Amino acid sequence: MVEQTSRGEIFVVDDDPAVRDTLSMVLKAAGYEVICFADGAALLSVARSRTPAAVLLDVNIPGKSGLDILKELHGEDYPAPIFMISGQGDIAMAVGAIKSGALDFIEKPFRGSEIVGRLDEAIGAYARRQSENASPKFGSLHFPGREPLTRREREVLEQFAAGASNKEAGRTLGISPRTIEDHRANIMKKLGARNAADLIRIVMTAAQRAS
Repeated sequence: MVEQTSRGEIFVVDDDPAVRDTLSMVLKAAGYEVICFADGAALLSVARSRTPAAVLLDVNIPGKSGLDILKELHGEDYPAPIFMISGQGDIAMAVGAIKSGALDFIEKPFRGSEIVGRLDEAIGAYARRQSENASPKFGSLHFPGREPLTRREREVLEQFAAGASNKEAGRTLGISPRTIEDHRANIMKKLGARNAADLIRIVMTAAQRAS
């Protein structure tokens, strides 16, 4: 029997043993190594010294919440995509987590094939951006009097300005179309855009000032 090459480590943080066991089984079957944690403190002690391929972090865990842990890891700058796992009542909290740097969120109950597909896409997109050494084209733009965009928002804005649909942008960035839409709504709110055409006008004006 030929031993399967590992596709990388996935860190799973959930206080429910059944969820940890299910995720571990599904992800191992897909070729990943899995390290499970029952709380955020245990994750932090490991995540600061070794980098996984991705992190699955439950919103509601004992002690510090998943959102607290995300902030301590500096989610947007952490060198691996972080997914928040959320129950039916946690969606607003999960969306808040995306604003704090989580890549995306996965709702419970979930299907194993969905988890693997989302992780494969996100890890692949992350690796492509790293190999291209891509910093967002709009990273240096200054929007006077406006709240600055996060790096993820700048990446989404770049896709939008290039004419990509939510689905296309999501595929490029490894994010669900629904989350892309959340980012777009937040970008428009921050930049004071009334509609899509207005947003493009604001971006193009800022680009002309920067050139």
